[in-house]
Formats: sequence, C-alpha cells, structure tokens
Amino acid sequence: MQPSESKIALLIDADNAPALKINAILSEIAKYGVASIRRAYGNWKNPTLKGWEDCLHENAIRPVQQFDYTKGKNAADAALIIDAMDLLYTQKLDAFAIVSSDCDFTPLITRILTNGLRVYGFGEKKTPLPFIKACSVFLHLETIDQTVDPEISKVAASVKKPGKELKQDTQLMNLLRGAVSSTQHDDGWSSLGEVGAHIRNQASFESRNYGYAKLSGMFEAIDLFEIQRKNNLVCVRNKQKDNTAQKT
Repeated sequence: MQPSESKIALLIDADNAPALKINAILSEIAKYGVASIRRAYGNWKNPTLKGWEDCLHENAIRPVQQFDYTKGKNAADAALIIDAMDLLYTQKLDAFAIVSSDCDFTPLITRILTNGLRVYGFGEKKTPLPFIKACSVFLHLETIDQTVDPEISKVAASVKKPGKELKQDTQLMNLLRGAVSSTQHDDGWSSLGEVGAHIRNQASFESRNYGYAKLSGMFEAIDLFEIQRKNNLVCVRNKQKDNTAQKT
C-alpha cells in the first residue's frame, strides 16, 4: 500500500502535548498516509487547553470532552484508550498516531501492534523510554519541524550529538551496524534506503531525535562507516580495515 493510501487515526492527549506543534505533526503524518480520523482528548473547561481550542476547527480535529472525575487523575487517558480500541475493531485502519508524553499509553500501543497496525508516536523529550520503544516510529516534538522553523533548527543544531558520543551508545551502534550488515549487497555496500527501512522494521528509531535531519548525516558523523554517492543513490558500508600496513 502506498503511504498516501494508508488510513491513520490521530489521537491527541491534549493535556500532555503542545498545541503549537499541531501543524508539524500533521505534516509528518502526511508522509505516512491520511489522518482520516482526528480527535483530541481533554477537559475543555480547563483554561490550560486554550491553545488547543484555538486550532481544533482549522485542522478538522474533533474535541472529545472528558471531565476530571477525580483530582490528580486524568480521565482523558482512559477515554482515549477506549476510543482507540473501538476504532481498532470497527474501522479499517492501517495505523495510529498517538500524541502524548505519558507512559500510560504503552500497553495500548503494544496491543495495536499485535493487530498488525503501525503506531507513530509524538511526544516531548521527557517522554518515558517504554513509550518511545513501543512505537513503530517515535519523534520528539522539539525536533520534528526543525526544517521548517529557523529558530527550531538553531536549537536542534545546538543539541546535535557529536559522532564521538554516538559511538559510545552501544545499543545505537549495534542497531546501525546490524542494519548495514543485513542489507549489504555482494560488493559490500548497502543502500541507505534499505538500511533505513531495516532499522524502522526493527526498532523505534529516528535520526532527528539525535539532531540529524537525515540518516546519512548521522552515518557521516560516525567515522566507522564509509559513504558513497552515485547519482541520487546513497550507499553505506562498514569502514574497511587497512591491511596495507607493512609488517615490521
């Protein structure tokens, strides 16, 4: 199925997501398909949600009212989860997009994945790791519109992790090396597109979360890989050891 044909349900935990990011979120979802269902959950009598109120109608997002029955408890979370399960079994969807920084949605995500649908997660950098790891793809809201907003771009550049720091991340390096090895052709080179697809199938990974707009930039920052460009094709391989040194 082509991305433009994929039907996605966008569910927003308005209590735990910034309204200012909605355009960037919708633009990102458009890369994967059409957000045919758009809902935002919260107690709309709460003045803290005023920012969301102002952008709901212009983005065709349906507000779902949920009163706070108990102080300190977010009833909107439960409403979102119930709706998600209802949509999972009553609608023909290809994926869900969940916007929140709340770890409570992790079991929901794993349940959706069990049914063979993808889950695109959006949250701030404070989002707990279990939520991030559960998603098919997770994007930090601080970085997703860095290519659109010059100010955001400056911030993203300032937090870009250098190659030295990336190499110290054992889990990341194993992921990258494993993807390159698994997709390499007879000549030892791997298409960067195939590498990226392999990584996305294996883990919740996005180079932008590390401050790199493109995966190629991340590979270039790590001096353990070679990059080759032919026309519009970018290839990568593990750096070859130099065996030409003379023996002493």
